Amino acid sequence: MSLSKGIKSVAAATLSAAMLIAVAACGTTDGSTTASSNGGDSKDSSSSSKTEGFDTSSIKKDDAIAALLPDSVAGDGTLTVGTDTSYAPAEFLAEDGKTPVGFDVDLSKALAAVFGLKEETVSSTFDSIIPSVGSKYDIGISSFTVTKERLDAVDFVTYFKAGSTWVTKKGNPDNVDTSNLCGVKVAVQTGTTQEEEVNAANEKCKADGKDPIDIQSSKLQTDVTTAVASGKASIFYADSPVAGYAIEQTGDTLAALGDDTGVTPEAVAIKKGDSKTAEAVQKAIQKLMDDGTYKKILDTWGVSSGAIDKAEINPTV
Repeated sequence: MSLSKGIKSVAAATLSAAMLIAVAACGTTDGSTTASSNGGDSKDSSSSSKTEGFDTSSIKKDDAIAALLPDSVAGDGTLTVGTDTSYAPAEFLAEDGKTPVGFDVDLSKALAAVFGLKEETVSSTFDSIIPSVGSKYDIGISSFTVTKERLDAVDFVTYFKAGSTWVTKKGNPDNVDTSNLCGVKVAVQTGTTQEEEVNAANEKCKADGKDPIDIQSSKLQTDVTTAVASGKASIFYADSPVAGYAIEQTGDTLAALGDDTGVTPEAVAIKKGDSKTAEAVQKAIQKLMDDGTYKKILDTWGVSSGAIDKAEINPTV
């Protein structure tokens, strides 16, 4: 996947280091230096590199859409968003180790702007977000694939589409065959649909009397990627944009194995039964799609191939 020049120059070093020395997140920059927060003007003139997202400062409040939000969301003036910031380029940390950036983060800021609210991204582990939507977080935006099981827990509003990609060290030195993973060391992120698929494959291995898959499940995607880059695992499985970003940032270390599989919608998670918030989010995303802002955000991060043209509440899966 192609990435904007500004992102690539910064992230190449930081993400490669994270993967190869097993730190838990990319290096980051102070929030005042990200383009999404102040149009790219740095308050620190000594800063030589910045991860720049889309500048949302020109997005205006839509009073009609904002009026749809219940007081439980809008009452404190802040849109609080749960996000797993280990999943570049959707959501990760900039050069300071604490400022969330990525196309999901930019979308969160754009939604907040349409609602006339401040935006607060809260870094969380992926599997903890959905249970906390409606209590700790107003919404969750963290590359959530829409599944029947998740629809039992939350309502969804779609905004993106992505497949899944297998990734090995370049040249597939362990000769992994994705159609037969029995006995293979496979890394996945905890709570993802990819983990579910690998668990299902493992059950089949055991039913067939073969060696089980050595499943290495990690809370952070950076740890998943590091496992393969360092040789601890033979292969990992992740959303296609995330896999593509990891491959690009590690240079010659990693490569995709086979074609992308299972393109499915990704969506904003909303408290189950909160129809007012779901409607407001759907209309806000559709507005951003229709006025071109959404496409500009995706273009900024090089992921426009995942664009959709209609935001839907609780799509059929």
